[in-house]
Amino acid sequence: MNRIEIVKLISILVIVAVMITSGLQLYQHRHYQMPVVAGPGVTRVVKLSNYSKRLKGTMAETSVFYLEGKEEGGKMLIMANTHSNEPAAILASLIFLENAIVDKGTLIIIPQFNNSASRNTRPGDGYPLFFEIATEWGSKKFRMGNRDASPLDQWPDPDVYVHYPDRQLLSFIDARNTNRTWPGRASGPLMERVTYGAMQIMREEKVDIAIDVHGAETMFPVTNCIVAPEKSMRIATMTTLTVKAREGFDSHVEPSPSGFRGLSHREIGDHSDTLPFLLEAPIPFLDQPTGPKTVELLLDGKDPFLLSLSKKRKLFVPYDETGWPMDKRVGQHCSVILEITRQFSRKSPDRGIKIRNVPRYVEVIKNGVGHYFHNPDEAKKADVYYN
Repeated sequence: MNRIEIVKLISILVIVAVMITSGLQLYQHRHYQMPVVAGPGVTRVVKLSNYSKRLKGTMAETSVFYLEGKEEGGKMLIMANTHSNEPAAILASLIFLENAIVDKGTLIIIPQFNNSASRNTRPGDGYPLFFEIATEWGSKKFRMGNRDASPLDQWPDPDVYVHYPDRQLLSFIDARNTNRTWPGRASGPLMERVTYGAMQIMREEKVDIAIDVHGAETMFPVTNCIVAPEKSMRIATMTTLTVKAREGFDSHVEPSPSGFRGLSHREIGDHSDTLPFLLEAPIPFLDQPTGPKTVELLLDGKDPFLLSLSKKRKLFVPYDETGWPMDKRVGQHCSVILEITRQFSRKSPDRGIKIRNVPRYVEVIKNGVGHYFHNPDEAKKADVYYN
């Protein structure tokens, strides 16, 4: 074997080794099962396929947790990880799931709404596959997902996505985006079946409030806000005014556009009696002009390029050397959800919802997000679910 052949052979072996290593990492990411500890308030757990039968056996299948109070009242649905690269959503939902006690009404939580997207990634953008949250018993490991469902689960993409039922033409990639496929349909593409399942929960359970939890770039104008349609506007406005006055953080209101279809905060209200809200907290990780997409940036939100842009007034949120840490983002979500619940209960006392044992903004910042997660190794096996 001559020298050129040896070099070629070595090159081939290196390429094969890289492919095997990267393929193994992606396989581990896709199949990692995150433990969720059902807290003392959880009364039952079902699958989303109970409401959308054609989800059964797919990677879009996901768990739905019910926390039912002893006193009858209203019902609220929290959906997290609609976009799985906005992880403050799932962290906030798990704080509710693992700690909340419902005294009146019912709380329904879907912590991993787009389960397929949570098993997808963006290697071309250097996304980390996992991140960990420090707790008092060690650390809790999470998959870092993507905005869209995995093409392994829904393929091929159409040339143009035709929204159902309005037939508005959307980007091809929106077919895998569960904030573009509302209200969904039972026999549609996989992500339409996901949103259809959630709509069926709202219709069958007569849900009063639906909250879709997100995060948005600091350079995007619709960030650090509540997005609401006309029917939800009064409660959204009272919520933002109250958290500003009582808790000292901003969360303005953005109106839901009536001409842009497929969005949760538009379609839920148009196709059911439920009042929809979409929450956005800033996530510097998603901004384009940043340094490497590291776990540190994801968690602490500190970036020198964004700091420079902030000084030039190019951002839509206040930004300084402290960044936008995860505790702050999750704390905002917790307080806004609790305040929406309180404002709704004041407006409709006969359908009131009473929740306790959930921290608000200041408490989450003081104690850290991990303080509120329970150790799955110490929990009863029957209380641990994997998603």
